[in-house]
Amino acid sequence: MPAHWVHACRLEAFENRQIIGVTVEGQHLVIVRDDDRFFAAERACPHEGADLAQGRCSGAKLHCPRHLAWFDLDSGAVSPGWSFRALQIYPVRVVGSDVWIGLARASVKDRQ
Repeated sequence: MPAHWVHACRLEAFENRQIIGVTVEGQHLVIVRDDDRFFAAERACPHEGADLAQGRCSGAKLHCPRHLAWFDLDSGAVSPGWSFRALQIYPVRVVGSDVWIGLARASVKDRQ
């Protein structure tokens, strides 16, 4: 469960796009709209750092723009055949016209 919720954007940001890049509390993330579902994930691909905001989404799978790997947006798991870590996924809430992302609070040690 996230420690706190942070406003990320408004629904209007998705009028002509399926994926948007945002920065919240210093973290570079993507928010993905797949039909009526919203997902949030780290923005850089764990494989080579490609900008996932330039990728595409289909069936709750975020496809990297640099290679053929995709990530399951429910779990972060990478597609079969790739051996790198899963994508960090964050919970999303839509309240009215606002999109919120759940973040864990950094400990004092993490901030140093």
